Amino acid sequence: MFRTAVGAVGLLAALAAVPPASAESNSDYSVLIISRERLEVATSCEIGVYLNDQLSGRVFQEQSTSFNLPPGPVDVRLRLLPGQMPGCAAGIEDQRSTRLNLQAGQINKYRIAMGHNGLELRRASLGY
Repeated sequence: MFRTAVGAVGLLAALAAVPPASAESNSDYSVLIISRERLEVATSCEIGVYLNDQLSGRVFQEQSTSFNLPPGPVDVRLRLLPGQMPGCAAGIEDQRSTRLNLQAGQINKYRIAMGHNGLELRRASLGY
């Protein structure tokens, strides 16, 4: 009985020494929204969103995706992804990415459009 009581007191003392978990404030990250809400890209293929050369999201027509990212530079690349739709197999494509400099506490919205060199990001208004 004595050992159990000493063990319980020791466990409570150890838990008291651990600092409580706390959520970071909203200004510690930036929000990046990438939208395909308009029909500017004339394909029904899925578009992959690569952040720093890692596939981070997929966007279909009339959809958007968002990311909570730390402030600083991020490279964004868009690419047609092979999928269930015919004609969506990846071919020779532009491998350039767009470098965005994100600020803490900022909400950035971009829309996907078709440019001279293929898919590109264009700044969009937040609309609220």
